[in-house]
Amino acid sequence: MSGTQAREEQFVDASTQPETRGIEVIGDAERHGRARDLFFVWAAPGVSILNFTIGATLILLGLEIWQAIAVIVAASLLWVFPGVIAASGPAAGTSGSVVTRAMYGILGNKLFVAFVGWFIGAVFLSLTWLASSFMGADLLRRVGLDDPVWVPIGVTIVVSAVTILVAIFGHGLILRIYPILAIVLFVIFIVVSGFILPTVDWQYTAPEPLGGVELWSAVSIGFTILASTPLSFINSPDIARYLPRTTRPADIAAATALGGALPFIVFTSVGVLLATGLKASAFDAGIDVALFDLLPEWLGPVLVIGVVLNTIALNAMTTYTSSMALQAIGFRLKRIPAAIIVGVVGTALTIYLVLSSSLLQAANLMLQFLVIVSGPAMAIFVVDVLRRRYVYDSVDLFDTRRGAAFWFTGGWSIPGVAALVLGGFVTAVCLSTDVWSGPIAASIGHIDLSVPLGMIVAATVYALLSRTRLGKEERP
Repeated sequence: MSGTQAREEQFVDASTQPETRGIEVIGDAERHGRARDLFFVWAAPGVSILNFTIGATLILLGLEIWQAIAVIVAASLLWVFPGVIAASGPAAGTSGSVVTRAMYGILGNKLFVAFVGWFIGAVFLSLTWLASSFMGADLLRRVGLDDPVWVPIGVTIVVSAVTILVAIFGHGLILRIYPILAIVLFVIFIVVSGFILPTVDWQYTAPEPLGGVELWSAVSIGFTILASTPLSFINSPDIARYLPRTTRPADIAAATALGGALPFIVFTSVGVLLATGLKASAFDAGIDVALFDLLPEWLGPVLVIGVVLNTIALNAMTTYTSSMALQAIGFRLKRIPAAIIVGVVGTALTIYLVLSSSLLQAANLMLQFLVIVSGPAMAIFVVDVLRRRYVYDSVDLFDTRRGAAFWFTGGWSIPGVAALVLGGFVTAVCLSTDVWSGPIAASIGHIDLSVPLGMIVAATVYALLSRTRLGKEERP
């Protein structure tokens, strides 16, 4: 598809009909919206029970309340990165999975998007569907439906079907309903938090206070778990791409970052406080079960509704952007069939996890391993948009011929691929999890430096190599 062909078709971006547009370039006449609209789009997915779960994990790691909250605030600063790259969407007028051709080359980008678009997309679909499956199943168990297999599977299928439907209607519906969802979810979770606060042990101290290397190990592991959320949203350009080309990148960055960071800080901190009032047996049963036991009978179903709405908000966005990733790879699919395929894969993975793990175990392991890919990829994207100053030519991005601007070396951008591989390698050897501890992490007392070192290496390698002949773009 050439840039000219991409502009010829006309699409309607409305909340009342399915969006047929995929990665096609959005012409200036079709641009609409304001940067501040993005705040609620990112806030709705962020009001999540997953934040409660992650916050509770920080207490399990042995941190004091103030230490855990300090780590949360530090990790929330990483939301600036999805904000920075979001403005590349309006600049190019297309999906971020097409913009990354400028970083990895025409062929290299196919592999990158296949892995990142599918891996990160499928993991987050399954992880958030998992939360609603566990809580929905627990609620139904309390009213007599206690089949341990078919009840959670049934909840998963119903929630995923609604999610896929929202993704099919696409951008227009997301812009229309997400502000409403954000307000409803905020009210529900604030009410839930109100019932959690009386159970908080404000004098809480860790059973075995940490110090020295042990403290830094717990802090760094907690930071990595938290960092995986903002660093995974490399799809932020997809949501912003309809904005007018003249929209200020700083405004887009601020709305995106604040929309993601504020609920992240508030409700992850509530998760920290929740954990101080729970016994060890409560963690073994699951955070979802523990929450139900703390709430009055009438509020349990309301919380489940909130979890389901949040799941739909987050996963509809993920399914929506992942469908365009399939198109960018080169599959000759319209966006709607692609969205259905992504949703079916995510549903299958969720059902497997429902039958094989707990929410806490699944969340911690998946979130830590995600940074091996997401951290370096985010660093490379940020360097690219800053060095180009948000100048992306859509004609060049859609020119996939040999010798085109982003063909680079045999279709591969050596700077981008080398930075991603080296950054991922450094991340892996510095990572510390229950099932894997990299040699560097192990040698320094399991202090996890995977996120900062992996991102620094990826950004440095890409910035330096892009200035050489390896990063030269071919133009007539």
